[in-house]
Amino acid sequence: MTATVWSVDDWAPVAAEHRARVRTWTAPHLARRAAGQRHPVEDFLFEYYSYSPSKLERWHPGLGHVLTGAGIDEYAALADYRACDAGVTADPDRLARRRDGLSWTRDLLALTHGRDARTNCFGLHEWAMVYRTRPGEVRHEAYPLRLGHQGTDEVVEANRLRCTHFDAFRFFTDDARPRNTATLTRRDQQASEQPGCLHANMDLYRAAYKFSPFVASELVADCFELARDIRELDMRASPYDLTSLGYSPVRVEEASGKAEYVDAQRAFAERAGILRGRLIDSLDCLLEVVPTEGPRTDR
Repeated sequence: MTATVWSVDDWAPVAAEHRARVRTWTAPHLARRAAGQRHPVEDFLFEYYSYSPSKLERWHPGLGHVLTGAGIDEYAALADYRACDAGVTADPDRLARRRDGLSWTRDLLALTHGRDARTNCFGLHEWAMVYRTRPGEVRHEAYPLRLGHQGTDEVVEANRLRCTHFDAFRFFTDDARPRNTATLTRRDQQASEQPGCLHANMDLYRAAYKFSPFVASELVADCFELARDIRELDMRASPYDLTSLGYSPVRVEEASGKAEYVDAQRAFAERAGILRGRLIDSLDCLLEVVPTEGPRTDR
């Protein structure tokens, strides 16, 4: 791989632009955290995923780029960078022990990318997560259920659960899990994920940041932005009443709400398809240069 050399005059403004973009998301979250407040939509990506705000704010050009000039000491101190003749660069040898996970993630993305999008789940995974619960047992206790507990249960019982995403399915209540059309497991994830799924498309963010700094920060931020937009639909279509936060419900318990949800789901699938393709290309480039040696590690 031929390296691209960036002078500080070239990379510093790009890093600052990235930081300014990302801080529109991280700064409000950090302010709420300092005040002991939580937001079920805006804070989700920082709580569910393991990438910290500070890491999201730091810009990386990706593998095959060399940074030079003042300011590179910050990068030289990072474990995944190494010094080279011109400056500092991300070190592909650091990925050797993670090659199995890199390959597995690339295959998951490619298999999902090659399937037709299914848009008949209507966001009922969030309803299945509170099915037959009692007051005090739901995750977002600060917000009431729009239809109450009984009404929520009736919606689940009147519809078919068609979840295809294991990491959503695993949060179903014990009573809801047998109502799904398939019993999902981690082992079957590559065979079950499909590009219409909101959560599979949100997880593009995880696939991108998981291999930072070798994946460019622009792609990580693009995936975060998509996931953030998806989370809003996810919660608007949920059984929770979030009107106090300014979110009007997508009433998937009604035919008009189902149609609204499907239209938005298809639009997100199109956006995700572009990002998934970019991620596959990026991971393919990594696999070409990452050494095969090194102990195996979990995904």
